[in-house]
Amino acid sequence: MKSLSKTVLSLAFASSLAASAMAGQGWLTSYSDAVKLSQKTGKPIMADFTGSDWCSWCIKLHKEVFDTPQFKKWADKNVILLELDYPQKPENRSKMPKQLQQQNADLLVKHQNVIKGYPTILFLRGDGTVFGKYGYDNGGPDRWTKMADRLLPLQKQPPTR
Repeated sequence: MKSLSKTVLSLAFASSLAASAMAGQGWLTSYSDAVKLSQKTGKPIMADFTGSDWCSWCIKLHKEVFDTPQFKKWADKNVILLELDYPQKPENRSKMPKQLQQQNADLLVKHQNVIKGYPTILFLRGDGTVFGKYGYDNGGPDRWTKMADRLLPLQKQPPTR
């Protein structure tokens, strides 16, 4: 009976880790996993700095663009999705593992020179350097992805330091 309990606990822990690695369908939450996948596939990382429980523009961007089939199809083809969430409600923050909260805080500090508000979408090369920035834009998924498509070729240009 003890081994069954250990197995159940192990499975529960593993599934909670898997859930924490994915913010939603197709969205990673682990920066290191996103970097590895970017390096493996050659696709850039699209990092969504968001406030899921307080930022009305972030919520609107997800609803109007990121949650649509058109966007999901575009993203599957073009980018590695990374959600970096900064919830304000204590009950939502407490659901996030401390490691994830620390990772997100560190990334916010790392990119503080380009993040001036929410939502901020950073396009990153596989080495983590920023090559593009975007945010909320009226017009739904077609307009959003067309504008993002203009940024993608910048991935091939050498990073500016």
